[in-house]
Amino acid sequence: MSVRCAVIPAAGLGTRFLPATKAVPKELLPIGDTPLLQLVIDEALGAGIDHIVVVSSRAKPGIEAYFEPSPDVINALVAQGRHELAERIRSIGSDWRATVVYQDEPRGLGHAVGCAREAVGDQPFAVMLPDELMGDSSLLAHMNGVCVSSGGSVVGLKRVPMDTVGAYGVIEPLSPVDPDGVVAIGGMVEKPDVESAPSDLIIIGRYVLTPDVFAEIETLPPGRGGEIQLTDALRIQAARSPFHGVLSDIERYDTGNPLGYLEAAVSICLRRADFGGQLAAFLDAALGAEPIGEATKHYGRLVGAAEPAEQARHTRGAASGRAIR
Repeated sequence: MSVRCAVIPAAGLGTRFLPATKAVPKELLPIGDTPLLQLVIDEALGAGIDHIVVVSSRAKPGIEAYFEPSPDVINALVAQGRHELAERIRSIGSDWRATVVYQDEPRGLGHAVGCAREAVGDQPFAVMLPDELMGDSSLLAHMNGVCVSSGGSVVGLKRVPMDTVGAYGVIEPLSPVDPDGVVAIGGMVEKPDVESAPSDLIIIGRYVLTPDVFAEIETLPPGRGGEIQLTDALRIQAARSPFHGVLSDIERYDTGNPLGYLEAAVSICLRRADFGGQLAAFLDAALGAEPIGEATKHYGRLVGAAEPAEQARHTRGAASGRAIR
């Protein structure tokens, strides 16, 4: 058994990014030239996953269009000699399998995951929240391995100061965290009071779940606001079967709001070989006394012309940089 499928919930309206998201799905907003959605997909591919299931909304046709073949674009790029970029476009949804399913009404994360049941089938699968970018694929790959070895579901964890746990889902550990960062979980509490919080370990937006979670989701009663919460289904799983968390210090970006998105974009793009240096010079000038135009001229004289973008493609998986930990 291996984990070969990932579900990416992407049906939200992206109201924090209005008015941009009136026309462009938030998941397709770019980090440089790469959509947020593709960075999450690259993370999944790097962890051995080859089937991506995106839970979208019919009000966001751009999501489905992103996975459709683009022969005219590819032919135009080839004619221009831009073969590497042409191959990059061709590979979207062809070197790996992409399925788009729909959540017709916003009824919570649990309901969104449940909408993927038919596409996933009877196999373990990852759930990857696209509002969070990880520095690489290592956490997801580790979680996949723990799921396979334990036969139970796994959640990604982060340690936070105790006075902030009230904003998160917090786990109830059954054991200390082992040297590999793995901890057995007996339950979880959503947004507990600081005084009653069972730990300082919160759940982040990466899950690897066994397929029996679909049956739990199906029978859950709606909670506050009529939503079906994934945490409620996971709590049931943890009470009756092996359930673990993986604690990691992986770099993590929260792109769920405009400021977090900009921080991720700057951090990741500073690592770009084709224009990262010019961006750094611009930021230095913007934060200093030297006029921005003069600083960029100086930079250009020092390093010469920028490399073509096709000579400096991203490595698979989100680039690393300064991140929210």
